[in-house]
Parts: sequence; C-alpha cells; structure tokens
Amino acid sequence: MKFTISRELLLKPLTLVSGAVERRHTLPVLSNVLLEVELDSLKMTGTDLEVELIGFAPLEGEVAAGKTTVPAKKFHDICKGLPDGAIISIDVDGERMIIRSGRSRFALSTLSADDFPNIDNWHSESEFVLPQHILRSVIESTQFSMANQDVRYYLNGMLFETSNDEFKTVATDGHRLALSSRKVNAQLPDKQVIVPRKGVVELLRIIEAIDDPVTVQIGDSHLRANINNAIFTTKLVDGRFPDYQRVLPRGGDKEIITSRLELKAALARASILSNEKFRGVRFNFTTNELKITANNPEQEESQEIVDLNYQYVDLEIGFNVSYVLDALNALKSDDIKLTLGDANSSGLIEASDSSESMYVVMPMRL
Repeated sequence: MKFTISRELLLKPLTLVSGAVERRHTLPVLSNVLLEVELDSLKMTGTDLEVELIGFAPLEGEVAAGKTTVPAKKFHDICKGLPDGAIISIDVDGERMIIRSGRSRFALSTLSADDFPNIDNWHSESEFVLPQHILRSVIESTQFSMANQDVRYYLNGMLFETSNDEFKTVATDGHRLALSSRKVNAQLPDKQVIVPRKGVVELLRIIEAIDDPVTVQIGDSHLRANINNAIFTTKLVDGRFPDYQRVLPRGGDKEIITSRLELKAALARASILSNEKFRGVRFNFTTNELKITANNPEQEESQEIVDLNYQYVDLEIGFNVSYVLDALNALKSDDIKLTLGDANSSGLIEASDSSESMYVVMPMRL
C-alpha cells in the first residue's frame, strides 16, 4: 500500500473516524483505524463494535492499492502535528507503516486488516432524506434528557420514530421527557428504534447546521446515516422504549405564556442557592405573578418574582430547576407556554407558537 496526500485532505476524515475508536479495548485492533486504498480513493474506518464511522479522501499521483490498520490516536496526532499544507507520503513496509513529510519520518506498527471487524450486512427497512440542520435540530432538542448508565438500559439512548411523513426523537431519564418532531418529504413506515447514547453523540458530532442532505436508513438492528463523504452506522439498543404518549400530560387546565429569557434568567439566579444535590425550586403562582424560591441545607434562600398573565387558582409546585432550564435552553422562541395541572402533575413546556418540541418535567416534593 502506498499513496501521497495533503495534510488537510487526510486530517478531516481521520478526525471523523477517530471518534468511534475505543482507546482502551480488550481487542488491540479496535484501537486502530483501518486504511484501504483502491484506485484514487482512501477509505478509513473506525469502530468500537457499537458504532462504525467511515471516511473517504481522494488520492492523486502514484498509488499502490492495499489495506492495513494502524493505531488511530498516534496516526491522528502525527498528522495533526504536521504544519499546514504539508504533503504526507505513506508506504507500508512489512508490519510497519512509514509516514514521511518534509524532514519528518515516522514508523507505526500495523495489525492485519483481516482482523478488523466489519459491521455485518443488514437490511434497511425504512429510508428518508432530510437536510442536515433538521436532523441536528431534533437531536439537539432532546439529547440532554437521555439517561446515563441507568440500569434500565433502554433509557440510555434516544428513540427514533417514523410514522406517515413525520420523524420524531424522544429521550427520557425517568424524571423528565423531551420530544421533537419534523415533517419529511417521504411516506414512512411505522417504526421505533433506540439509538444508543454513544451513537447519538457521534452522529451529532458529524452532522452540521447546513442544508446539505443526509440519508437515514433504519433496519432491525442498525441505523445508518450517509453524510457528505462519510458513512455512520450504529447498532441499535435491543429493548422496548416506554410509551411516551402516556407520559404527556393531558389534564393540564392552566396555560401560562411568558417570556422565555426572563423566566430563564430568574431561574438561573434562584438556582444558585438551591440544594446542590436535588436542585429543587418552588414555584408559587398567584394572580399575575410567579414567585420562585430556593433554599439549601446551609439555611440560605433566594427569591425571584416574575410578572405574568395568570388567572387561575393559586398553585404551589416544585421542580428540579436544572430540568426546567434545560428545556428553556433547548427552545429558541421568545415566549414559552407552560401547561400545569395541580401540585402532583407533571408540567409541560413548549414554544408558545409551536408544538414541534415538547418537554415534560415531573414535580418534586419540597
């Protein structure tokens, strides 16, 4: 295997695929990146057996086809450390890969490409194309509600749901729930799959807030996204996601419209003196006024008063302030709509002029 390439052309796809590589793995080959040279193209693959990322780079000049694997971090650090505009020459000699650039020379140990695992062939059951910024938006709108290392393993990920011409993402950690949906130009089968946390994080890392299309394919055991010069594949979580429709509050009889930024600022200030472990904050709604109070075990207390249009019976309810702030940060509208029932009912937060994204927060006893 032999080729020459500019630093910039090599570094971008190499950085991309390095994100999937597991540095501390029991299988040494999984710490490596697979390099495959065919005709005028370099294909690079990184995987941890759960997520696989493939990047491509064009080649010019003298090329000798072949494939091998080299330590991903070392290879990436070498390329990153070379100066801008550097030309990199790569040649495989036995069990070593020689990297030359200017007056620099490096020799990396290789492992056989035959030992590198490939995600098995799988069948796509639904496929749709949408702009990258829309896919990025629905994932960003819900990802913070995923559980982290929960024993209910199916919560450590995000639900992707297709139905008719709608694509939805849903995430919950059992205390709050985030849902975001968008219309797509395709008639889609009814399907629900759970993308694991690492798959969500890596997918969000490679999609950009641009209009360029991304093709999403969903099968029984894998999800794949084709983006520009990259192919992302993740295994799916084998489990059943909770019925989120049952969690959405239905009996809320109090609708409050208020300024998102004003409420966010008041909550951020009040939270400074909340209990660092439980993050509980008390909401007291009275006619045209919301009083927010927080205290902590050191007997410190904060109080904020927000003017708003409230014409219902007085209500006192406690929420985890971090969950409410996460929802307010995810929404981009000037005004938000807060739908409440009683002190024991979950609150629903959404934009005042759109139901594309919805956030459910369970109440706290304070």
